[in-house]
Amino acid sequence: MRFYLLESGSKGNCFLLEAEDTAIAIDCGGAAGYLKGAFSSVGFKPEQLDALLLTHSHSDHIARLKMFKKNRIFAPFGLEDYDCTPVTPYHLFEIGALRIAPIPLSHDVLTCGYLILYQNQKLVYVTDTGYFRDNDLELIKNADYYIFESNHDPEMLMRTDRPFLLKQRILSDRGHLSNQDSAAILSKVVGENTKQVVLAHLSEEANTPELAYASAREKLPAEIEILLGKQYGIVTGGRKK
Repeated sequence: MRFYLLESGSKGNCFLLEAEDTAIAIDCGGAAGYLKGAFSSVGFKPEQLDALLLTHSHSDHIARLKMFKKNRIFAPFGLEDYDCTPVTPYHLFEIGALRIAPIPLSHDVLTCGYLILYQNQKLVYVTDTGYFRDNDLELIKNADYYIFESNHDPEMLMRTDRPFLLKQRILSDRGHLSNQDSAAILSKVVGENTKQVVLAHLSEEANTPELAYASAREKLPAEIEILLGKQYGIVTGGRKK
């Protein structure tokens, strides 16, 4: 299993994973030129993917759907004019060599994360949620890899000039995970198999990479590598072929 977080943040999100002869992407937001260049830089074209998985309908996650019009699309919501297969929380489905289960999340639109299984490896992809259900912690325990939201520092968020109602939404159970919440959840689920944690969807206005990293580093074992998602810039992880 090899993966590339091509972009991550409020301006666009896209994640690419390959295992054996199977390749999938999760979400497809952002600028078209950047996304095409990011795919090219890791040796892929969108039409080569076996499937595109969507987490939710916000534009920073689906803005470039037209680039994937030839692909199979899986989503927790309906899409007109696309070959879209609905996904149901906890129901496993297969794409090539991968087994995938959607994980229900808490956002202001219908949203899911994904648990991805390949042979004896396990990857968890969770962004855009105000909290993570305690009942689902067992499901994501001891994964090899976590792509996990660490969106904001609450004090920085409150100091921004964003409207108060937006601040409230971000801080709510239907918003985004803070650095502290993210680190607390991860500390409960990482295990002896865990190799890498990628902190994702970092706010450019209400967070810094240093703050996100410090919160996670304080809670996680020293042997776990912590990587930081970028709005523009590719983060590579997993095992090489």
